[in-house]
Amino acid sequence: MSWWGKLVGGAFGYMLGGPLGAVLGAALGHRFDKGLQGLPEDRVAWGPGDQERVQTAFFTTTFSVMGHLAKADGRVSQDEIRLAQAVMSQMSLSDEMRQTAIKLFNEGKSTGFPLDDVIEQFRQECHRRQTLIQMFMEIQIQAAFADGQMDKQEESVLLHICRLLHVSEFTFRLLVQRVRAEAHYAGTGAGGRAQPRSLSLEDAYDILNVSANATDKEVKRAYRRLISQHHPDKLVSKGLPEEMMKMAAKKTDEIKKAYERVKEAREM
Repeated sequence: MSWWGKLVGGAFGYMLGGPLGAVLGAALGHRFDKGLQGLPEDRVAWGPGDQERVQTAFFTTTFSVMGHLAKADGRVSQDEIRLAQAVMSQMSLSDEMRQTAIKLFNEGKSTGFPLDDVIEQFRQECHRRQTLIQMFMEIQIQAAFADGQMDKQEESVLLHICRLLHVSEFTFRLLVQRVRAEAHYAGTGAGGRAQPRSLSLEDAYDILNVSANATDKEVKRAYRRLISQHHPDKLVSKGLPEEMMKMAAKKTDEIKKAYERVKEAREM
């Protein structure tokens, strides 16, 4: 049975409790008072259920924080709503999961949403799995660009989230650069509505997070690192919900195309 099946089926051994449990419980119409409470803080052994626990945390945090971010500038635009819907479509969610994602999005928009507590618990649940945390940040940055640009309020919230997740500002800027280039290439600057275009050499370098002055060796190293970070199977094994494999595969495909574009220009 999948993480979702165990969740809605009542196997609350995988339930989170804490701030994330409260947010998810509100979305599901339940109240969960147990979870992290009572577990030793230095717990490092990951049993069979822990992957599903992380998947639940990732799903809950992704959509609730996306809603909070959409409200950062004081209003939720139609483009931001379309972006959230596009993410749900890419995940091929069941009707029940989609409704829960929408409710989580709305929970994030609500006054008093405990952003700091939610992010801190998410960091603990991820257990310092940086590739998973970076994937989460990429999705949130993509959400910030839903209306074509990232405004100051959204940038401020994202930088705050990065600090809570122990993601450096340098890494954040690299993620922004890559997500912006991916959106430009895919033509999805507004709410996920695609208008595909040819991949420019400038966008290819930005997707790979290298400059045009990088050596061939540096380009190849950057490509291999990004492919490893976004490999769908690896991400799922670390706790990415299976439903998000298509998103990871799409990013992997874009990285490969960027590398081929640079190789072609350099005659590597």
